[in-house]
Amino acid sequence: MNAYLKMAAAIVVLLGLFFPPDTAQAGLPDEGNRWWNHVTVLADDRMDGRETGTPGYDRAADYVAREFEKLGLTPGGTDGFRQRVPFVARKADNAASSIVLRGKGGDDALRVGSDVFFQMACAQSEALEAEAVFVGYGLVVPELHYNDLGGLDLRGRIAVYLAGGPSEVPEPLRSHAQYVAERWTHFRDAGAIGWLAIPNLKNMDLPWERIVRNSSVPSLVIADSALDERRGQMFAATVNPERTQALFEGTGTNVRALLALADSERVLPRFPLNVRIASVARYTTRSVAADNLVGIHPGTDPQMRGQYVVLSAHLDHLGMIPQKGDSIMNGALDNAAGVATLLEVARLLHEGKAQPKRSIVFLALTGEEKGLLGSRYFAMRSPLHGPAIADLNIDMLLPIAPFDRITVFGLGESDLGDLAATIAGRHGMTAQPDPLPLRNRFIRSDQFNFVRTGIPALAFTSGGLPGSEIETLRAAWLHERYHAPGDDLKQPVDRVSLARFNRYFLDLALEIANHEHRPEWKAESYFRRFASRNQ
Repeated sequence: MNAYLKMAAAIVVLLGLFFPPDTAQAGLPDEGNRWWNHVTVLADDRMDGRETGTPGYDRAADYVAREFEKLGLTPGGTDGFRQRVPFVARKADNAASSIVLRGKGGDDALRVGSDVFFQMACAQSEALEAEAVFVGYGLVVPELHYNDLGGLDLRGRIAVYLAGGPSEVPEPLRSHAQYVAERWTHFRDAGAIGWLAIPNLKNMDLPWERIVRNSSVPSLVIADSALDERRGQMFAATVNPERTQALFEGTGTNVRALLALADSERVLPRFPLNVRIASVARYTTRSVAADNLVGIHPGTDPQMRGQYVVLSAHLDHLGMIPQKGDSIMNGALDNAAGVATLLEVARLLHEGKAQPKRSIVFLALTGEEKGLLGSRYFAMRSPLHGPAIADLNIDMLLPIAPFDRITVFGLGESDLGDLAATIAGRHGMTAQPDPLPLRNRFIRSDQFNFVRTGIPALAFTSGGLPGSEIETLRAAWLHERYHAPGDDLKQPVDRVSLARFNRYFLDLALEIANHEHRPEWKAESYFRRFASRNQ
């Protein structure tokens, strides 16, 4: 047991948990109802799906700011509780755009908005044509001397890659190497002008039809050009695997064979393709802005209150997407529920008159659905007057059935994970690592921008053993409700289990805030390399 965990255990023994075991069930139904009341406001149709940069999002932000004030939090933004984030919005005109695969056998025109869609997070060239090269997974991991780009001529070409990675690359490195900014840095250095991504739908949370439909929502990028992670990228698109036959014409392989290799986590072949990709991209741009909400419960120790334990959850969702029936993407569990947890934990902290040594930050983030933009802006342009030492992030807790296991993303990366497991046990729960690491959840929510700046972080969702009720329901939820109108206020939710989690989450935050030492990355963690950025 490391020194951090030993000290945490001693604090628990000496001071007791904020909610001792003998009061574990008292008040949970009422607390669950209060939590759900916040969800019903934030996921109401009147919020129009809380899309970043829209009046619906602003109404949700106003509600959170008012609640922060009621709960006695100190404003921590650049303007009261608000940190304004400026964006540029881009929306593709699919009808006026085109992507054509030009091979020796003729042209194959892909239907933009159906077979393929532009990734508008990069500034697409209005018109281009370039040779294509298949680069396998398109991963570069210098630490393991693994390089899918090695030996290929990518100068002035478009790299075509299949999502995934080989088993010889450990999961944390594999996830990091698939992060958009990390991937594009290596592609750009190799001379590529863009990429065409082929998703492995087996490892996706959404079916293709929902992925391509949701791509109609405008994309955002941070207006500050210094934070543009896709600088120089002229083309980026995602194609349905079922429409890639022309890509591999005359190569002796096809996408089904490649997907079979990827499913077994085998190394993929890499080779030039016999096609040129011609694209015409038409889109509109406009300036928008939205707020991160920052409230602080001040610490009491003169030497430690300038250090911050951040509790985060994203407030935004997808807005309104035209389709048959209901078009409002309410985002009740993704992620009104997470913000409601912040509000309920802040209430418990305030009414319990807790006096942590370090300050605790309640952070409701914008732009998560647009590419983790609000958290990137916060991490790089922090309004705090001292260092953040930890981030505990909540995204899609999914209390869709009773649960006593918690999936903790990043569980083995820092001593925060050890503490999270210890406190879970004291609440009668079990912390478990990510059971589906190929879905890369650790890099797909806001905690990862804290990680990239050297701050140890964890993210949480409900969990269960394979075959358990909640895991079965989770799979069905992802298929039917994730990023769909069905994530609304009509779905079943276990409020008592969620209230129990909220107590756990508060106790974990307090243990970190009261600990003598700051959290540390484990020596074997890949992400330890970022620690120097947070000194």
